[in-house]
Amino acid sequence: MRIGIFTDSYLPYTSGVVRSIQTFNEELTKLGHDVYIFAPNYKNCSSDNKVFRFTSIPSPTNRDFTLALPLSLKLRPTIKRLNLDLIHVHSPFLLGRLGARYARKINVPLVFTYHTLYEHYVHYVPFTKSGSKDIAQIAQSVSKDLAQKVSRDFCNQCDLVIVPTGIVGDYLHEIGVKTVLKKVPTGIKTTEYKKGEREWLQNEYKLSPDDKVLIFVGRLGQEKNIPFIIESFKVVKSRINNVVLVIVGGGPKEEELKNIAVDLDLSDSIIFTGTLSPQDVINCYTGSNVFVFSSLSETQGIVIAEAKAAGLPVVAIRANGAAEMVEEGIDGYLTDQSTAEFAEKIISLLNNEQLRSEMGRNAEKNAAKLDSVNCTSMLLNCYQSLK
Repeated sequence: MRIGIFTDSYLPYTSGVVRSIQTFNEELTKLGHDVYIFAPNYKNCSSDNKVFRFTSIPSPTNRDFTLALPLSLKLRPTIKRLNLDLIHVHSPFLLGRLGARYARKINVPLVFTYHTLYEHYVHYVPFTKSGSKDIAQIAQSVSKDLAQKVSRDFCNQCDLVIVPTGIVGDYLHEIGVKTVLKKVPTGIKTTEYKKGEREWLQNEYKLSPDDKVLIFVGRLGQEKNIPFIIESFKVVKSRINNVVLVIVGGGPKEEELKNIAVDLDLSDSIIFTGTLSPQDVINCYTGSNVFVFSSLSETQGIVIAEAKAAGLPVVAIRANGAAEMVEEGIDGYLTDQSTAEFAEKIISLLNNEQLRSEMGRNAEKNAAKLDSVNCTSMLLNCYQSLK
């Protein structure tokens, strides 16, 4: 098949959406399919003859993210030359809408993956940050309603909508989506997470061999709810002295989170690694004991699958897609948004090595279901159903 991917974010930017596109692209290419990606431009982009870049400008609320200008004199002849069999879009905005328009122009199926619960991201809309609290609240409410309308209307223009979890499918049905929905999780290369260097984290950050390590991996943005993890860690630290929290990733809230750590007198026990190479992220998983996750906005939570593939039990808030990624009491725990409950589940794992090891083995076994080869096979079945 000749597949056109239209996305509002791509490498070198890092996100769950980018990871999903990158993984499926690699697996589809291995199987002999031709994948062409239409994406924004960034500084220091590497050249790739299968990636079409649009002129882009920095986002006013996230300078690492660029907004593509969905105009190009080269696009029409490029689309004609590629002779695409299908267009798969990954956003209902900008390049997603452009991809949808071209799918109709060249009369090929239009597939949309619903990656993001957009109503949880309205804090990135500039006018929702008004100096007036009342105006900001009204703006956020309007933005949430608008986000739902955009999602519903765009989904209903597509031939097929892919959701990473069943919970997200239920949400789309609730807001009025009528298009056929199919569940296809984003896969991971599970074998890679068995190749970590167990001592790397300890050596790199001068940890004691006796330290017990909690790890969070993800973008440091408001939607990830990371202050909740830090506050829960304060409770854990009051009960277990030799415990360390490692926060892997970068993002707009990094300095604010470091200040919270200082205010709670935890700066000596929390490590902020910043952005790491993929291999060093795997090394961090391998050198840790428990994965902690507090986001309320995930449609899936790829990092949960990664942590499980590395053999880590998970403690996460029971919310949206993340709730479907943890098998309660088998490979981890799901809690309400309560620091006391969240901390208690962490403490129970750290104080019971037999339980932690058993859940870790279960986590690794369950992660195999999300291997990228299996998930790509599911995606291809979806594509072929539209012929």
